[in-house]
Amino acid sequence: MMTLLWEVETAVDPRWLSLMQLSADAALHMEGVKRHCAVNIRLCDDDAIHEINRDYRGVDRATDVLSFPTVNYPKGITAGQADKYLRREYDDELDACMLGDLIISVPHVLQQAEEYGHSPERETAYLTVHGLCHLMGYDHIEDDERKEMRAMEEKILNAIGMDRDGNAAVSDEILMELARQAMERSYSPYSHHPVGAALLCADGRIFQGCNVENASFGLTNCAERTAMFKAISEGAREFTAIAIANPQSAPWPCGACRQVLNEFAPNIRVIVTWGDNEKYEMMLPELLPHSFGPNDLNTYEK
Repeated sequence: MMTLLWEVETAVDPRWLSLMQLSADAALHMEGVKRHCAVNIRLCDDDAIHEINRDYRGVDRATDVLSFPTVNYPKGITAGQADKYLRREYDDELDACMLGDLIISVPHVLQQAEEYGHSPERETAYLTVHGLCHLMGYDHIEDDERKEMRAMEEKILNAIGMDRDGNAAVSDEILMELARQAMERSYSPYSHHPVGAALLCADGRIFQGCNVENASFGLTNCAERTAMFKAISEGAREFTAIAIANPQSAPWPCGACRQVLNEFAPNIRVIVTWGDNEKYEMMLPELLPHSFGPNDLNTYEK
């Protein structure tokens, strides 16, 4: 799980932030890092990145992305094989291992997207992945290092299905992993039954949710509804899949969650995962046959 600490100094499309979070989570997963990690991310203009490049690298120009790792990896070792080095960077306030700082020039994102003939979203994902690979110990000075880093970049981008138009066809593996990560944040002191959910939007954004219980049991909120309400509050309205995770048993959504999913995504694909990567999926109409939704109200009005 990756915590991104944002410093956004110029206007950006909110979808970029969701995509960068997805890229970061996928990077840790594909690298095989099991620890909770954190990265400072600064989105700035060319003047700001020019100043940093000049002051810290002696390069008197703006660039697209800069990475400053905090972990001192041994040569040939990357984050997936460097657990004891990650532990040294543990921050108890964040409850995460700090990987370092990532600075990205927003004007360079737009300029290079146009130059290469793809979307700003794809350029954002690539620069995020490229910078994170540096923070995980990869480099591209020597030919063999460059090949290894490029292979990892492609592995991460393929995991989120990023195409040239910036659409992220997220794999079930990544969606389920994000649901498991959300499960770790569950507040379930009464049932001791943690559940996590990862809701995939049609535009590629993913919203996570966990169950949040309450001493007044009726005020408890399920993971699926937590994810859905977060998504709706951020302007999302179309959804294609939801993954739901639990440690022990298949966490099929309760009746209330099925009804909430039906409100916005009557044909959503529901994936449940539990135990040792067990998986099963069904379409919502199979879980909620003969459902009642917005279209039924429209029929009555007519």
